[in-house]
Amino acid sequence: MSNRGIRIENLSKHFGKGDTAVLALKNINMQVAPGEVVGLIGPSGSGKSTLLKCLGAVIDPTSGRVVLDDEIIFDDGWKQHDLRALRRDKIGFVFQAPYLIPFLDATDNVALLPMLAGMSDDEARKHAMELLTALDVQHRARAMPAQLSGGEQQRVAIARGLVNRPPVILADEPTAPLDSQRTLAVIRILNTMARRFETAVIVVTHDEKIIPTFKRIYHIRDGVTHEEAGEGRSD
Repeated sequence: MSNRGIRIENLSKHFGKGDTAVLALKNINMQVAPGEVVGLIGPSGSGKSTLLKCLGAVIDPTSGRVVLDDEIIFDDGWKQHDLRALRRDKIGFVFQAPYLIPFLDATDNVALLPMLAGMSDDEARKHAMELLTALDVQHRARAMPAQLSGGEQQRVAIARGLVNRPPVILADEPTAPLDSQRTLAVIRILNTMARRFETAVIVVTHDEKIIPTFKRIYHIRDGVTHEEAGEGRSD
């Protein structure tokens, strides 16, 4: 694999100091290529959430290196001082709940990030509409979040995660609130969008329905990852 996408080398995270220190992550190594969707699975307390927060620049890793789209963003310390801009421009997030802003319609929920990054309102809404169309929810572009079904809300949330064309998307239990049909639809969408925009996607999940869809899986237990080949089934 090239350095594009995301590469994690010997990433560790300690909480506390001295005798009371807890080693939450122990020399994590992962690589996800552009256009690839991989699963990250493990029991509660295994370190999944801690790893996602480290990769999302929400908390500071203790040591290690993270290379994102050929750029070293962490090497025993953050190399980019503006972490808010890093999260906005380089990392897309899709959560268990869509977290759409209730007083903005679907288009403006997607367009808000590029607007905050300095794009004109018209251009941001144009980009948002292109994504909503790609995700087959363009007919709901003017709908408020409360008027959208659960599946439509999650599609809008995926569009929001993709709108700034980030090199990586971190998806935290993105199918948890959905039924089986919508669950598999969301995974198909993530795979399609990953390939279309050459985005590396990491999906944290407990959902047994989607684990067979991954071609590669990282198991995490006690802060350590182990890679294995997945089944890669799309249906």
